[in-house]
Amino acid sequence: MNKMELVAELARRVGLTKKQANMVIDELVDLIKDELRRGRSVRLIGFGTFTVRQRAARKGRNPRTREEITIPARKVPVFKPSNQLKEIVR
Repeated sequence: MNKMELVAELARRVGLTKKQANMVIDELVDLIKDELRRGRSVRLIGFGTFTVRQRAARKGRNPRTREEITIPARKVPVFKPSNQLKEIVR
């Protein structure tokens, strides 16, 4: 399912126009991004949790030159599905 299919299905289920459903989805995604940018987590009971984790610096290798390089530490977004979501998918 792509975004436009999601918008159409949300509009049908909730009784919104497609334009309104698109705005709801866009705002939800923006809200999650803003919270992650601030280092906070977003927990949706029954669905899962979006968090930010710190990855440590590590050694790597340039595949072209085989030269050893240092990959810097960075923050990465992580999604952990809830147990309910895992059961539904099984």
